[in-house]
Amino acid sequence: MQPTFTIGIEEEYQTIDPVTRDLRSHLAAEILEKGKLILQERVKAEMHQSVVEVGTGICHNIQEARQDVTELRRGIIGLARNNNLRLAAAGTHPFADWRNQEIYPDERYHTIVQDLKMVARANLIFGLHVHVGVEDRETAINIMNTARYFVPHILALSTNSPFWLGMDTGLKSYRCKVFDKFPRTNIPDYFPSWGEYDSFVKLLVRTNCIDNAKKIWWDIRPHPNFPTLEFRCCDVPMRIDETIAIAALIQATVAKLYKLYAANQGFRLYRRALIMENKWRALRYGLEGKLIDFGKQCEVPVRVLLEEYMEFVDDVVDDLGSRKEIEYIWTMIRNGSGADRQLRVYQETGDLKSVVDYIISETEAGILQPAASAA
Repeated sequence: MQPTFTIGIEEEYQTIDPVTRDLRSHLAAEILEKGKLILQERVKAEMHQSVVEVGTGICHNIQEARQDVTELRRGIIGLARNNNLRLAAAGTHPFADWRNQEIYPDERYHTIVQDLKMVARANLIFGLHVHVGVEDRETAINIMNTARYFVPHILALSTNSPFWLGMDTGLKSYRCKVFDKFPRTNIPDYFPSWGEYDSFVKLLVRTNCIDNAKKIWWDIRPHPNFPTLEFRCCDVPMRIDETIAIAALIQATVAKLYKLYAANQGFRLYRRALIMENKWRALRYGLEGKLIDFGKQCEVPVRVLLEEYMEFVDDVVDDLGSRKEIEYIWTMIRNGSGADRQLRVYQETGDLKSVVDYIISETEAGILQPAASAA
């Protein structure tokens, strides 16, 4: 059965005090309740009260996804402004201190904090998750095995968290290093079949490691409740154009890997340890770095590899109807990732509050104002 390649997108946003530019928790619950009245179940709380998560419905193509994400962003931005707050999309806040943030009063989050303690409390990060419909579970595991190779490439594009606790971390995605303190994160192992994966999950449940498969937080996973492959590796991008371009690239990746799988052509599998080397390079250097080309056994600039990546998926893009949306990847390669642009603002101003202002304006670009070229 051929996958539907439907799309679902989840974004996590920061709620910002427009005076201090710090995260603000105490009105986020009110925004959440009003958001649920307007946007129904497409908006929900996250563990920290200063985090608001939105999720699209099942979108049959990238144009539907753009419409849904635009509506969600516009709705939450409007609610935030009505409560004298602003919305910001970045993987970390430039200077907020996680120790000052309140945990959302929910049994699930209480359990996670009880289990993981300070690791959970310090997890003040904001991500982008993209679901692609792959209904057959055996097919999903096969595609997950091969798609792992592209996680560092996708991450490099999305890097948008260079600051933490008021410091330039030197990393383009510090969010990744905050999150990998959690268990069951990063690149998954190779699984020969769905049965082997299912046995792995059941073993973790039986031995009280987890109570359900949602507590497997890998960079890519078969979603336990939906018939999708979920990509969880990305920092939330500032611009909606970036979110849509990344989602289109992920959808095209799954479609191309399925095309190879269906033709019994496959894609070479690489060791998790090797892919983790590339993930480190991606989160450290972003678009400015080099990744390892394992076939050639040499370093290659990320931008060159992304050009090759775009060529690799090109033959499925028109069938998916996503050529216009995926073309924005070239703009991202040219202008730099969100992390690059945040750092440029900081270098020009020396002021992290100016960086927050920039993130807010980019988050609203194309939503409440005409989209201008990225700085």
